[in-house]
Amino acid sequence: MSAYRTLRFEQPCPHVGVLYLERPQVANAINTEMARELLHYFAALLEDPGTHRCIVLTGSGSKAFCAGGDLKERDGMTREQWSAQHVLIERAIVELLECPVPVIAAVNGAAIGGGCEFALAADFIYAASSARFALTETQLGIIPGAGGTQTLPRAAGTRRAAELIYTGMPFSADEALEWGIVNRVIAPEQLLTEAVQSAARIAANAPLAIRQAKKVVRIGTQMDLHRGLEFAIEAYNQLVDTNDRREGVRAFNEKRPPKFTGS
Repeated sequence: MSAYRTLRFEQPCPHVGVLYLERPQVANAINTEMARELLHYFAALLEDPGTHRCIVLTGSGSKAFCAGGDLKERDGMTREQWSAQHVLIERAIVELLECPVPVIAAVNGAAIGGGCEFALAADFIYAASSARFALTETQLGIIPGAGGTQTLPRAAGTRRAAELIYTGMPFSADEALEWGIVNRVIAPEQLLTEAVQSAARIAANAPLAIRQAKKVVRIGTQMDLHRGLEFAIEAYNQLVDTNDRREGVRAFNEKRPPKFTGS
């Protein structure tokens, strides 16, 4: 794992990684360096997941997941500088969305603007009960530019997303749960533990199957039902002749835990 200045990586158990946004002194706000490092990290996973089977994305410290773009750095930027930085963020979001292994966002505090959008780009979200969310870009003269206009409607529906984006109003973890934006609300001191436990459960399953399932959920649900079913069957058929499929059947019949190798 490359050395990063704005990210920190830990591996609490086999095949599970925890990626921390590591700028707690500024609420983990995204500056140009962090945007570049996020792009590098997720691009490397897309190129070669290696032994990684699930990633937990969280913020360093106890107050913030990510406060969005670093507005102090952006103050005074030229149009060209702003655009160049934003391209890094756009590309990082795409790499996150296309990450072949599941990503769980463990939102440990405020997730504002681009921070909320990075959480929305994960496969699903666990939130601390103290977490707060907002897409505040319209209050700054812009709109959500890191996928939020697309990921939030897909999570919460168009009408709810329109309200949250147009008003920029903050919302709580409990509201996010009610609206289908987060999967679970957890006591802050238990958030990372439960996220890692879920990641470990995912990592114990057949990695090729998980990657195919992620692809079908992400891409197939954007198709009409008939085309989505065809796409899912094609993904299924690619798993039939794998060693993991054979191991899964053997382990079931032998009444033992399977030992998947990703082959």
